[in-house]
Formats: sequence, structure tokens, C-alpha cells
Amino acid sequence: MKSPVMILSLSALLACGRLEQVGKAPGFTPVEAGNEFFAMSAAPLPATTEQRAPTREASLWSGARNSLLGDRRAAARGDILTVVIEIDDKAEISNSTGRSRNGSDSMGLPSMFGIPQRLDQHLPDGASMAEAYATKSASSYQGDGQVSRKEKLTLRIAATITETLPNGVLRIQGSQEVRVNYEVRELIVTGFVRPEDVSRQNEITYDKVAGARISYGGRGQISDVQQPRYGQQVADILLPF
Repeated sequence: MKSPVMILSLSALLACGRLEQVGKAPGFTPVEAGNEFFAMSAAPLPATTEQRAPTREASLWSGARNSLLGDRRAAARGDILTVVIEIDDKAEISNSTGRSRNGSDSMGLPSMFGIPQRLDQHLPDGASMAEAYATKSASSYQGDGQVSRKEKLTLRIAATITETLPNGVLRIQGSQEVRVNYEVRELIVTGFVRPEDVSRQNEITYDKVAGARISYGGRGQISDVQQPRYGQQVADILLPF
């Protein structure tokens, strides 16, 4: 009797958090809890000698980022750049496999100094040493497989440099949430980029992001209805049929 009680208690605990959201729109994830906010709010790293070197007073050129000809591309922790995601992939794979095999074997002893004839007298009716045994085997296998996939996604998201690795590679992370009625659309991008791959427009395409992790989904009433219940998910995992 304890097992049903424990199951009901666990189900009640899991449902408590969901019942609190009844009639309410899903909340946003706090921006202050992410690495982006930490990178932008933390103290900047010490400037290098080249960055601290003063320019001549009579020179029209200035290497500062706020100057007319300055490089405004993201290059340090806390800087922001735009990640352009344009995925249009299509893959089709088809294969076929077949295998067959036939085998037979037989052996008899029609005569050997009259021994087979004497043995036949002690064998069951219809049995004879002339055909001691005969075997046949056959097997066949046929397999077909086909994969067809098409993905198309066009997005733009602002990402923040959260870390500069010792080799100069930049770690970026970007998140975006848009709520429409009672549904929140989430977009998350993380990865590593080279500073030289960032364009003069302070943009970088997703195919230049190493270790890219792109998540596009949502949460809310519609997404919740489309998901199977917890009990059904557990049953799908445990049931062998």
C-alpha cells in the first residue's frame, strides 16, 4: 500500500509548481542571472601597452574606439556583437541491403562388407543406412532505409563576449526571450569565435562559430499541451512493448 501513496505524493509535488502557473503567463528568465550580465558589469581587464600609448596631439588619427576611424568591433569581455543564423540544410540518404544463403548436406552408406544391411534390420521402418542423414538450410535478409531531412532557420541575435581565452579566441553567449500572449519564444546561442572573423559591421555568421550551440524553442501553454504527460513519458521508458 505504500507504493501507491508514494506515487500519489510525488505526483502532487510535481503538480504544485505547475498549478501555480495556472492563468499566468510564463515568466522571463532574469537577465542578471546570466554570464552576459556578469561580463558587462564586471570590471574591465587592464589595458595593454598599445591601448595606453598616447597619440600625437597634431595627428588626425586616433586608435580609440570612439574615434571617427576607430575599430568598433567587439573584441573584449562585455562587448556585444550580432550573430547571424541562416540555416538552410537538406539531407537525403537511402540505402538497401540484401543477403541470401542456401546450404545442403547428405551422407549415406549403401554398402560396406554387408554391415549397412545388417544395421537396417535393427532400424525403424523406412530407415536405411543408404541415406544416413540429409540436411538443408536456407536464410535470407532484406533491409531498406531512407532518411530525408530539411531545416531552414533565419535569425539574428545579439551576443556578449563572456571570456577571452589565452589564445585570443572569444567565448560568446547570447539569449533572447519574446513573449506573445501566454507563450515565450526562447533563443540561446553559445560558442567560440575568432576576433578576425567579426565583420566591420560587428556581425558574425553562425558557420564561423566553433562549438556552436543554438537552441530555438518555447515554453507556455501551447508548448505544454504538445508535450506528453509525465506518466506517459515514464511509461514509454519503462515498458518494453
